[in-house]
Amino acid sequence: MELSYLSIREQICDVCHKMWQRGIVAANDGNISVKLEDGTFLCTPTGISKSMITPKMLVRTDRAGNVLEAQDGYRPSSEMKMHYRCYEKREDVGAVVHAHPPLATSFAAAGKALDAYCVMENIVNTGAVPVAPYATPSTEEVPDSIEPFLENHDAILLAHHGALTVGPDLLAAYYKMESVEFYAKTSLCLKILGGAEDMPQEDIRTLIGLREGYKITGRHPGYVKYNKPEE
Repeated sequence: MELSYLSIREQICDVCHKMWQRGIVAANDGNISVKLEDGTFLCTPTGISKSMITPKMLVRTDRAGNVLEAQDGYRPSSEMKMHYRCYEKREDVGAVVHAHPPLATSFAAAGKALDAYCVMENIVNTGAVPVAPYATPSTEEVPDSIEPFLENHDAILLAHHGALTVGPDLLAAYYKMESVEFYAKTSLCLKILGGAEDMPQEDIRTLIGLREGYKITGRHPGYVKYNKPEE
């Protein structure tokens, strides 16, 4: 069911509050955008804690970043360049979430992709999550760094920065962000416990094939490894 313009505004705020409550963002970190039916975008303003976002604070822009609708004093995040690239390269993307989930961000800072295929939920929900090269925030370097991964991935770690997820709608993109942090948590726990082998290839293919039945939308990379084998 299509959401009304007001409902989309309220949903963005609800997701912002959930992100802050779950510790996926701190202070004024992170940003969210949603593509509207007319091809414009609603996004969170810069410099505002996600715990305090209200519908009136949201900003509407066009694809070029021009502000079409905003309350006085509110402007879009400079990270919207990254969001626009997602929409440009993926017609199926209807929402983008950028956050700094602590464990996933730690993997990103360490240059470690999430690519263990030993937990069913991680295999089904996202598959491997790569690390995009470091890029200076608020510059065109950021969208350039993620572009090579967008074709096959709905979730990307940003080196020394955080994580990015996309989806056909906001809830799908947000749930992917929760899944990325779960992936990081289980990966760290497995490391502490001595590691685990990937599931057999046949089982991995079967699990990936269940996505449609589970109504999991978006792209999946299949079985791919990014981290070099440990010596």
